[in-house]
Amino acid sequence: VQLQASGGGLVQAGGSLTLSCAASGFTLNRPAIGWFREAPGKEREAVACLSTNNDITYLPDFVKYRFAISRDKNQNTINLQMNNLRPEDTGVYYCATDLGQASSYALCHSRPTEWGMGTLVTVSS
Repeated sequence: VQLQASGGGLVQAGGSLTLSCAASGFTLNRPAIGWFREAPGKEREAVACLSTNNDITYLPDFVKYRFAISRDKNQNTINLQMNNLRPEDTGVYYCATDLGQASSYALCHSRPTEWGMGTLVTVSS
Protein backbone atom coordinates (compact mmCIF):
# COMPACT_ATOMS: atom_id res chain seq x y z
CA VAL A 1 0.00 0.00 0.00
CA GLN A 2 1.34 3.38 -0.99
CA LEU A 3 -0.26 6.74 -0.41
CA GLN A 4 1.39 9.82 -1.81
CA ALA A 5 0.04 13.21 -0.77
CA SER A 6 0.77 16.39 -2.66
CA GLY A 7 -0.51 19.90 -3.13
CA GLY A 8 0.44 21.57 0.11
CA GLY A 9 1.81 25.07 0.26
CA LEU A 10 1.45 28.57 1.61
CA VAL A 11 -1.86 30.36 1.20
CA GLN A 12 -3.43 33.46 2.68
CA ALA A 13 -6.44 33.25 4.94
CA GLY A 14 -9.59 33.02 2.89
CA GLY A 15 -7.79 31.28 0.07
CA SER A 16 -8.17 27.80 -1.38
CA LEU A 17 -5.95 24.80 -1.86
CA THR A 18 -6.45 21.32 -3.29
CA LEU A 19 -4.57 18.32 -1.95
CA SER A 20 -4.26 15.07 -3.86
CA CYS A 21 -3.51 11.58 -2.63
CA ALA A 22 -2.29 9.04 -5.16
CA ALA A 23 -3.11 5.53 -4.01
CA SER A 24 -1.42 2.37 -5.23
CA GLY A 25 -0.94 -1.20 -4.13
CA PHE A 26 -4.62 -1.81 -3.47
CA THR A 27 -7.92 -1.47 -5.26
CA LEU A 28 -9.58 1.83 -4.61
CA ASN A 29 -13.10 0.50 -4.57
CA ARG A 30 -13.32 -1.11 -1.20
CA PRO A 31 -11.70 0.61 1.77
CA ALA A 32 -12.49 4.03 3.14
CA ILE A 33 -9.76 6.59 2.69
CA GLY A 34 -9.35 9.89 4.41
CA TRP A 35 -7.41 13.02 5.16
CA PHE A 36 -6.04 13.76 8.59
CA ARG A 37 -4.00 16.67 9.83
CA GLU A 38 -1.59 17.40 12.62
CA ALA A 39 -1.10 20.95 13.81
CA PRO A 40 1.80 22.04 15.99
CA GLY A 41 1.11 21.09 19.58
CA LYS A 42 -2.14 19.32 18.74
CA GLU A 43 -3.19 15.75 18.24
CA ARG A 44 -3.76 14.38 14.78
CA GLU A 45 -7.38 14.78 13.72
CA ALA A 46 -9.57 13.66 10.85
CA VAL A 47 -10.78 16.29 8.40
CA ALA A 48 -12.50 14.22 5.70
CA CYS A 49 -13.13 10.59 4.85
CA LEU A 50 -14.71 8.86 1.87
CA SER A 51 -16.09 5.38 1.41
CA THR A 52 -14.75 4.21 -1.93
CA ASN A 53 -17.44 1.56 -2.44
CA ASN A 54 -20.36 4.02 -2.31
CA ASP A 55 -18.76 7.51 -2.27
CA ILE A 56 -20.37 8.42 1.06
CA THR A 57 -18.32 11.11 2.74
CA TYR A 58 -17.90 12.25 6.31
CA LEU A 59 -16.48 15.60 7.38
CA PRO A 60 -16.45 16.96 10.93
CA ASP A 61 -18.37 20.14 11.65
CA PHE A 62 -15.31 22.37 11.85
CA VAL A 63 -14.56 21.85 8.13
CA LYS A 64 -17.89 20.57 6.84
CA TYR A 65 -18.88 23.66 4.87
CA ARG A 66 -15.37 24.58 3.74
CA PHE A 67 -13.72 21.30 2.71
CA ALA A 68 -14.80 18.61 0.26
CA ILE A 69 -13.38 15.19 -0.44
CA SER A 70 -13.75 13.44 -3.78
CA ARG A 71 -12.37 10.59 -5.78
CA ASP A 72 -10.90 10.53 -9.27
CA LYS A 73 -11.52 6.94 -10.29
CA ASN A 74 -9.44 7.16 -13.45
CA GLN A 75 -6.33 8.31 -11.65
CA ASN A 76 -6.86 6.43 -8.42
CA THR A 77 -6.58 9.61 -6.43
CA ILE A 78 -8.46 11.16 -3.56
CA ASN A 79 -8.68 14.95 -3.55
CA LEU A 80 -9.31 17.35 -0.70
CA GLN A 81 -10.64 20.72 -1.80
CA MET A 82 -10.13 23.30 0.93
CA ASN A 83 -11.86 26.66 0.70
CA ASN A 84 -11.98 29.69 2.96
CA LEU A 85 -8.85 28.54 4.73
CA ARG A 86 -8.07 29.83 8.22
CA PRO A 87 -4.77 30.09 10.09
CA GLU A 88 -5.95 27.28 12.37
CA ASP A 89 -6.05 24.98 9.32
CA THR A 90 -2.25 25.09 9.28
CA GLY A 91 -0.65 21.71 9.72
CA VAL A 92 0.72 18.64 8.06
CA TYR A 93 -1.97 16.83 6.11
CA TYR A 94 -1.86 13.07 5.64
CA CYS A 95 -3.95 10.68 3.62
CA ALA A 96 -4.62 7.36 5.25
CA THR A 97 -6.63 4.22 4.90
CA ASP A 98 -7.49 0.97 6.60
CA LEU A 99 -8.01 -1.92 4.19
CA GLY A 100 -10.41 -3.53 6.63
CA GLN A 101 -12.62 -0.46 7.04
CA ALA A 102 -15.23 0.49 4.45
CA SER A 103 -17.11 3.17 6.40
CA SER A 104 -16.04 6.78 6.00
CA TYR A 105 -17.50 7.67 9.40
CA ALA A 106 -15.73 4.80 11.12
CA LEU A 107 -12.40 5.60 9.47
CA CYS A 108 -12.56 9.19 10.59
CA HIS A 109 -13.24 8.04 14.15
CA SER A 110 -10.45 5.52 14.30
CA ARG A 111 -6.74 5.38 13.69
CA PRO A 112 -6.05 4.12 10.16
CA THR A 113 -3.43 1.47 9.66
CA GLU A 114 -1.87 2.80 6.47
CA TRP A 115 -0.41 6.30 6.23
CA GLY A 116 1.27 8.28 3.53
CA MET A 117 3.87 10.97 3.94
CA GLY A 118 2.31 14.28 4.83
CA THR A 119 2.14 17.53 2.94
CA LEU A 120 2.46 20.86 4.75
CA VAL A 121 -0.30 23.45 4.54
CA THR A 122 0.44 26.89 5.93
CA VAL A 123 -2.29 29.51 6.13
CA SER A 124 -1.09 33.03 6.85
CA SER A 125 -3.28 35.64 8.50
